[in-house]
Amino acid sequence: MDGFLDFFQFMPVWQKVGWAIFCIAFFWLLEGYYSQFQLPYKKWKHARVNFALLGFVMIINVVFGLATAGVFLWLQESHFGLLHLFQAPIWLKLLLSVMVLDLIAQYGVHYFLHKVRWMWRLHLVHHTDKNVDVTTGTRHHPLDFLLRELFALIAIVVMGMPVGFYFFYRILSILFTYWTHANINLPLKLDKGLTYFIVTPNMHKFHHHYQLPWTDSNYGNILAIWDRIFGTYVYEDPKKIVYGIDIADHTDDEKLMVQLRLPFNKNVKSKHQFPPSA
Repeated sequence: MDGFLDFFQFMPVWQKVGWAIFCIAFFWLLEGYYSQFQLPYKKWKHARVNFALLGFVMIINVVFGLATAGVFLWLQESHFGLLHLFQAPIWLKLLLSVMVLDLIAQYGVHYFLHKVRWMWRLHLVHHTDKNVDVTTGTRHHPLDFLLRELFALIAIVVMGMPVGFYFFYRILSILFTYWTHANINLPLKLDKGLTYFIVTPNMHKFHHHYQLPWTDSNYGNILAIWDRIFGTYVYEDPKKIVYGIDIADHTDDEKLMVQLRLPFNKNVKSKHQFPPSA
């Protein structure tokens, strides 16, 4: 098990980038043969803005990784965190770490991105995509992604996890990000059955519906249990899904600068349901 985690701890950057490219390419090919929706778009043109945003994400990944290296060293030396409070097999500590990361750095931050006004405006960029496919998984405003990384750091410190645990989670998270956004057609019973355990393409597609209440549902990335526990799970007829977001449908979803400026565009009114103090 130690050797398994060492692999992820010392995994070179080119392999991490290669894994992301492989996942995108794999689901891109599947979309060509087993697509769920016939999307009225030019696939490569649509992908350009999403890949450009992926470039910002990768830069943030590298910079954030260097900036937090000291945090992992401090955790190793101080033995701070919940994992140091009990004895358990490494595999169990790894499982708990992945669950906490999925809860805080995926479900938790995603919930806040929908419920806090200024965070929602950053997250709008992800929802303006009117043709959801595998490349939509890369579509995040840089400030949106930075928030996700900060929440991941909170989970890391709370658990006191070693860097190998975190890198394993990141590799797993990349796979699920592209799997859940891919325009692939799984048998309905299989897709729905899997949602007792993991997030599936259909389950996440309801989250990309253009109107409430579906937009504010299915926040999970890897594990579906958080949506079920916290009452945000939705699964109805996938044929009723319409992509995009109603408050910004007039914006061009395939122009990079339009999307980078979107959170600060006063012509896009935030019609989401927020409490007065949000």
